[in-house]
Amino acid sequence: MQGLGLQSLKKNPALIPLYVCVGAGALGAVYYTMRLATRNPDVTWNRSSNPEPWQEYKEKQYKFYSPIRDYSNIKSPAPKFEE
Repeated sequence: MQGLGLQSLKKNPALIPLYVCVGAGALGAVYYTMRLATRNPDVTWNRSSNPEPWQEYKEKQYKFYSPIRDYSNIKSPAPKFEE
């Protein structure tokens, strides 16, 4: 396919920023998806070792960005389930 090879990029260098932007967008999407899969308290990978993973996040920040830095004195929205 024309435009995807190194020879085509040498003939048409205006395509280089396009490839850089598309590559950066793809890497950002993969990074954010992996971060959601590994850091989000709603996702559990191993139920046997940690049956209630949301309890670990009572005083932690798990949002991508938050202006609040200290979560230790804020009431947690995590539910308390007791059996």
